[in-house]
Amino acid sequence: MGRGDLTNAEWDRLESFLPPGGARGGRWSDHRRVINGVLYRVRTGVQWRDLPERFGPWETVYKRHRRWSADGTWTMLLSRIQSAEDAAGRIDWEVSVDSTAVRAHQHAAGARKTPAVIAPQKGHVGGTNPVDPVLRKLVGRLEEVGQIGECLGRSRGGFTTKIHLAADGRCRPLALVLTPGHYGDGPQLEQVLEQVSVPRLGVGRPRTRPDHVLADKAYTSRKNRRYLRRRGIRHTIPERLDQQRHRKNRGSRGGRPTGFDSERYKKRNTVERAINRLKGFRAVATRYEKRAYIYLGTATLAALITATLAALIIWLRT
Repeated sequence: MGRGDLTNAEWDRLESFLPPGGARGGRWSDHRRVINGVLYRVRTGVQWRDLPERFGPWETVYKRHRRWSADGTWTMLLSRIQSAEDAAGRIDWEVSVDSTAVRAHQHAAGARKTPAVIAPQKGHVGGTNPVDPVLRKLVGRLEEVGQIGECLGRSRGGFTTKIHLAADGRCRPLALVLTPGHYGDGPQLEQVLEQVSVPRLGVGRPRTRPDHVLADKAYTSRKNRRYLRRRGIRHTIPERLDQQRHRKNRGSRGGRPTGFDSERYKKRNTVERAINRLKGFRAVATRYEKRAYIYLGTATLAALITATLAALIIWLRT
């Protein structure tokens, strides 16, 4: 076992969740070796062609990573790990929400404007190219969550992507959402919380509602507060000074001041620590992929594997 590879205990826990078999007419290479290859690349950020030979052909590792990003396998694995943790009572449902900007490498630019899901198949003869059935599912998932193109934009930090995430009270990501780097935090609160969904091991609907939500001043809009009240979620979000001033200037029409528990708000550091854990993986801290679904294939977008796999390993190792 190499440095950073899955331990025997981690593999025993993960193995039962993995899909059996492989493509028609053949068998997949050893899952453990391929996943360790993806982990090595996520941890170090090397180019796929530079993977050590002990992981097998780099094309096999890359294609497995790409396929599982598209069909939601990484999302499924993360969801099952979370489900087991929730059944054991090891999820702290005092959830914190925040975002982080990720600098995009110059190699992340230049993706084709046309949809990436139209591709000719082997031996195909005809006028129009068929659609890959795996990637057809991906298109529906991306449209469902409203992903914005390849999630690249220009911000103060340059060419960036932004990861919005919700973390539980033990600094573990529950949901991740991608946007271009210049998008604001506040408008994404609803989308992030809608992606929180932890299935139950027995009967019953997945758990989607936190006990409490903590967020900073970027999320203090009236729309966000109305959304949280409508779902019956208690929250601790500080009010900006200009909002306080406008409310007081309106007198009785300004409404009552928002409640704020400064002691509870100190726990919001959990999401900052979750971000630090994610960015410990070099392929998350810097974006190299052109396609968003290859960069983040997470529990929320079935798009960006690297952050999802990093989140998965964080859950396995805590």
